[in-house]
Amino acid sequence: MALLRKINQVLLFLLIVTLCVILYKKVHKGTVPKNDTDDESETPEELEEEIPVVICAAAGRMGATMAAINSIYSNTDANILFYVVGLRNTLTRIRKWIEHSKLREINFKIVEFNPMVLKGKIRPDSPRPELLQPLNFVRFYLPLLIHQHEKVIYLDDDVIVQGDIQELYDTTLALGHAAAFSDDCDLPSAQDINRLVGLQNTYMGYLDYRKKAIKDLGISPSTCSFNPGVIVANMTEWKHQRITKQLETWMQKNVEENLYGSSLGGGVATSPMLIVFHGKYSTINPLWHIRHLGWNPDARYSEHFLQEAKLLHWNGRHKPWDFPSVHNDLWESWFVPDPAGIFKLNHHG
Repeated sequence: MALLRKINQVLLFLLIVTLCVILYKKVHKGTVPKNDTDDESETPEELEEEIPVVICAAAGRMGATMAAINSIYSNTDANILFYVVGLRNTLTRIRKWIEHSKLREINFKIVEFNPMVLKGKIRPDSPRPELLQPLNFVRFYLPLLIHQHEKVIYLDDDVIVQGDIQELYDTTLALGHAAAFSDDCDLPSAQDINRLVGLQNTYMGYLDYRKKAIKDLGISPSTCSFNPGVIVANMTEWKHQRITKQLETWMQKNVEENLYGSSLGGGVATSPMLIVFHGKYSTINPLWHIRHLGWNPDARYSEHFLQEAKLLHWNGRHKPWDFPSVHNDLWESWFVPDPAGIFKLNHHG
């Protein structure tokens, strides 16, 4: 009996070992193909980096947006995803313009901006009422509009891109910086700047230094300002530093104390960004933001200089689709006619 009991124990042990081996093989066999499949699913197309470009399309200047998009798309081989932002009553028109024109090949998403987020945050007495247009503040809310991207490019609509947008996207942001801008003192040609009468390029032009809240910032009024019409932003840092909340705080302070609303520069959107990002931003290559083309219709850059430029910005009152304006031939070469016939060029007084 003792011998039989010992034999049964050995057989039971062997049976358990056999079952363990079978179970191990089944588990191993089931996991390996899964990993192989994952590797095979990562095709080159999926691994290619997508460059998100955010640009607004306001009702009265939608032609500007389409010209900017056309210039970007035509001058790069990069995989661009355009986020075209509009108000609810313009979304259908935006889609029709893109889908019924030469832009139908672009990769795009139309995003609705709700102006109610601005309630109680804007003074109505700006010296430049056009800057109170709700879409002018979209740049404050980038993380709310863009979710799956780490790095984002924001562009004003009155720009033309002559270089490869990949270069701008590759702008290096220093550790801890949520954004990169162009300094207003970095334009390569000082002679051109001097001809732009009334140009604002310091904090004095955007903030009211008579107000205590501004004085308490400790920022010298002669500090060089920057232009937020071209932004390369790090969404992780933006959210971590609660940049949007900081901007809203200064907007509300301005409503209460008029800190910058009536400033010479009329920087309704620029002023709070100058405060929040002071000393905490990286810089963009100057050729990637040649601006002030819309500042003075009597001031012209040299043709050679404009050819070297990677991005042209008609910031100021004098837009290239209107009269009077300068260098509008460079803009008009990228113009995409409105299929609805609503947006028309006005180059004659």
